[in-house]
Amino acid sequence: MVEKKAKRTKQSINREELESRILRSAEVVFAEKGYSGSSMEAIAVTANISKQNLIYYFPNKELLYKRVLKEMLDIWIEKLSFLETQGDTPEAIIRRYVHEKMQLSRLYPNGSKVFAHEIISGAPVLKEYLISHLKPQFDRDVILVKSWINKGLVDDIDPEHLFFTIWAATQTYADFSVQMEVLLGKHRLDEDDFERAELAVTDFVVRALGAKKNN
Repeated sequence: MVEKKAKRTKQSINREELESRILRSAEVVFAEKGYSGSSMEAIAVTANISKQNLIYYFPNKELLYKRVLKEMLDIWIEKLSFLETQGDTPEAIIRRYVHEKMQLSRLYPNGSKVFAHEIISGAPVLKEYLISHLKPQFDRDVILVKSWINKGLVDDIDPEHLFFTIWAATQTYADFSVQMEVLLGKHRLDEDDFERAELAVTDFVVRALGAKKNN
């Protein structure tokens, strides 16, 4: 017997859409004002809803801030992993990884800024979540890179700092976008800028690993 999926009602769809709008609006306010400088009133205005309606979904600022951070980290974990599939070379995996990371910087710039603020502040809200959710995936990815090294597929590099370097090189296009815009003479970074950045970062990492010679 085929199990039927639960049908989504119009009410549940509307709720999901409103929650998403609230979270995107909260990202904007937290990114611009920081946690202490933000208010539920400002988030409600940005989301174009009443404060009472906002509180119905998220009773207080702390809860909303935690949700923004955890959602950002969950998206990161879902999209980013050095998963090895049959026939994939290290270069193919690296290129896919950098592409996904650059996409996150382009699509969620405010969420990235909020995440950066939290980390700079010592991760008071997110630290345990980083340990329980990000660390296990990070450890698995490091093991995979070490296996590449042992097989002679890439040069003998420091796996942990490989990831730190990729994160820094890609997140800068969200967290420090204003700096990039000024130096590139742009009002705002566009899709071509991100494609150019992705190619540059990927080629840099691939060459540093010596992965290209194994194709």
